[in-house]
Amino acid sequence: EVEKIRIKITSLGLTESRITADETIQQLFVECRLNRFIAEETPLSLPKPTGGQMIHYNYSTVINVDKEDNHAEREYLKSILLKPDLPADSLKFTVVSDPPEDEQDLECEDIGFAYVSLKEIFQKQRDIIEQDIDVFDSQDASTVIGKLTVTVEALNALRSVHEECRND
Repeated sequence: EVEKIRIKITSLGLTESRITADETIQQLFVECRLNRFIAEETPLSLPKPTGGQMIHYNYSTVINVDKEDNHAEREYLKSILLKPDLPADSLKFTVVSDPPEDEQDLECEDIGFAYVSLKEIFQKQRDIIEQDIDVFDSQDASTVIGKLTVTVEALNALRSVHEECRND
């Protein structure tokens, strides 16, 4: 079986914050990044959710980490499992403000970050299925601005990588 990490970005909800108050922030999309290798983003920008609503992306992607074709990604996964001091936030989700059509002089702006630790998935031997993770304000990492509902299925791939570490 081809080893892969499955990622699904289901939905996003925002709490009251500078983000909800900011009129220039209207459309949001989400990027998911595995270190420097892979950055995937939801093909759609959706209108910013208000007052306790959620917006639904239902976007899935797969990162292949098989030996044959994805050696660098695999080495990175090994390093996550083997080096205790490596930062645990190995999957980074970024909520990005997409400027409206008529304001093309505005840049896409990162407004929040959320993280999933692949190391923790391996330690707990449990994938993350439809779990709400905190989104932190890009300008103030101690402030939670919302929740992102994600699925990260990585355990089988991590087990395989770990097995390989033991055999090296």
